[in-house]
Amino acid sequence: MSSAVVITSAAQGRPFVFDEEDVAGICPQPSGSEHFTEARPPQRVLPSVFPASFKDARLAGVAPASQLAVRPAPEMVSSGIAAIDALTGGLPRGCLTEICGPASSGRTTLLLAALAAATRRGECCAVVDASDALDPQSVAAAGVELDRLLWVRCGESSHQAGPRSDKRGLGERRLDERRLEQVLRVADLLLESGGFGMIALDLGDLPPQVARRIPLTTWFRFRRAVEHTSTVLLAVERQSIAGSCSSLLIKLGLTKLGMSERLIRADVPTHAQLLTGVEITAELARSRLDRKPVRSAEITFASKTAWAG
Repeated sequence: MSSAVVITSAAQGRPFVFDEEDVAGICPQPSGSEHFTEARPPQRVLPSVFPASFKDARLAGVAPASQLAVRPAPEMVSSGIAAIDALTGGLPRGCLTEICGPASSGRTTLLLAALAAATRRGECCAVVDASDALDPQSVAAAGVELDRLLWVRCGESSHQAGPRSDKRGLGERRLDERRLEQVLRVADLLLESGGFGMIALDLGDLPPQVARRIPLTTWFRFRRAVEHTSTVLLAVERQSIAGSCSSLLIKLGLTKLGMSERLIRADVPTHAQLLTGVEITAELARSRLDRKPVRSAEITFASKTAWAG
């Protein structure tokens, strides 16, 4: 059996040895009946290198899109505010929900209402307070069962942080960063331990530039940790920072302040008037719970102070 050596221009110095019969099949010689022109060189179709059985085996593990399993919709629970439930359908279990808005926009009102609804269902809840700003009296007045609430205070004590005047000076930003680090560590521990019906990360009093230091990989890890559980994961912030990792995004805003009528007089200064309630606007900015585009919608609900009845 004779052989021939063929060297291609694409692989100089790498000879390929073929039998003469294979060379005739792969590189056929032109016959006298074929005419070659510079305008249109001869075109030949080479047979497929891979057999049909190999292609079928390679595509056997690929499922068509029509046969992909549809992920079931998460269970929805009440947020404690009827207007919010009508807007979003409630809060989804096994998902990350963001509640964002500026100061005095109703973030704490919605958070306490959700905690009260969860504890009334007999669930244990946890609040990771980044700035140590939660007021226990307001929590109890909102109807939260305190014996079912774990309050994690991430603010440092006075002997650790030094005098308040020094803390407000050069070390303020570093203090916020240490608090943020504590929030992330505690969140990992709570999500890993399980058993909580609701876990809330209160980042509302942190500056946005500090809260945005949380990488998207961390939010993705939180989402995966809570994905197959019955826990409602809430993130309370000034601005949305979790991106596509959140399944629900609710934006809040303040529309109107309610003042006591008996104190609204010309001879009474504004700072002496009694606040009786606020009107809050809520917007559904994102929802990844349905497989269809979400139409932006807004609702308005009122929040009354405890002394206003």
